[in-house]
Amino acid sequence: MKLARGICVLGLSTLALSSTGCLKAMLLKGQIKGTRDGSAAVNTLHDWEIARGVATAGIGQLEGFHKLAPDNTDALFMLTRGWAGLSFGFTEDDYEEAYEKGDDVMAEYHLLRARAGYARARHYGIELLGHHATGFEAAKRNQETLSKWLKENFTDKEQAEDLLWIGYAWIGHVSASKDVPEIVGELYVGVEMVKRSAELDDSLVYGTAYTILGAYHARTAMAELDESKASFDKALALNGGKYLATKLNYAQRYYCAKGDKAAYEKTLNEVLAAGDDLPAARLPNVIAKRRARRYLGHKVWQEECGFKL
Repeated sequence: MKLARGICVLGLSTLALSSTGCLKAMLLKGQIKGTRDGSAAVNTLHDWEIARGVATAGIGQLEGFHKLAPDNTDALFMLTRGWAGLSFGFTEDDYEEAYEKGDDVMAEYHLLRARAGYARARHYGIELLGHHATGFEAAKRNQETLSKWLKENFTDKEQAEDLLWIGYAWIGHVSASKDVPEIVGELYVGVEMVKRSAELDDSLVYGTAYTILGAYHARTAMAELDESKASFDKALALNGGKYLATKLNYAQRYYCAKGDKAAYEKTLNEVLAAGDDLPAARLPNVIAKRRARRYLGHKVWQEECGFKL
């Protein structure tokens, strides 16, 4: 937009046509910024079905913004967050429904949809990174080089939100691609972004960085359970247990890996019993309740944890 502003200045003293084009660019920029500022309203919705329609329609508008203003960082951010959120909140839900019904064909279909959605989020996230610093592809050679690059180039608290959602998208893409070794092998990229985000501002989205890290540390049979618990506890300290995604993941990741069925069920029931204590995050909490009901109600999820029924 620096170029557009320069054209505007010249246009005032030359052709009206130039200033007209610049005015359109300025109006578009303002519209995109306004959309980002107002996007938080979606999280107050109480109806999952309505929210799905809103999210699906909204992503098309964001794609249009990017087409018209490809270098606009607000549009890139919203596309990164939007595709990642759509993939988690709705496409993965389709996958889980098909999976627990034993419909392998539809489960595979929805899994590929989720993978593609996260991939698109990651694509826009990489574009967004390029507006902060150069050299990302070289930096992600390994965990150490990436960590160094992030610490050198991301030093401002205001950069934390971009890193959080790019990391979220990256980790989601890995989670939906467990059968693709080259994708799984780059899990550390998303993790390092989330870690750096937490270092810059760990309060974002009710401590979501710690919830992500808690799930990460409980991801395998060789789970780092102490680190997982510490991360989840940090998230709970920040959100007071009102942001239900933390408790949902605590149960589904930590207690599942630990093999503690009683704590698993207790924590999921706490999610279901929670009131509307965080109106600003009503939709994420509706999604958490929807998942908790599923994980308690169908044996396939508990069997995956190794719990005896």
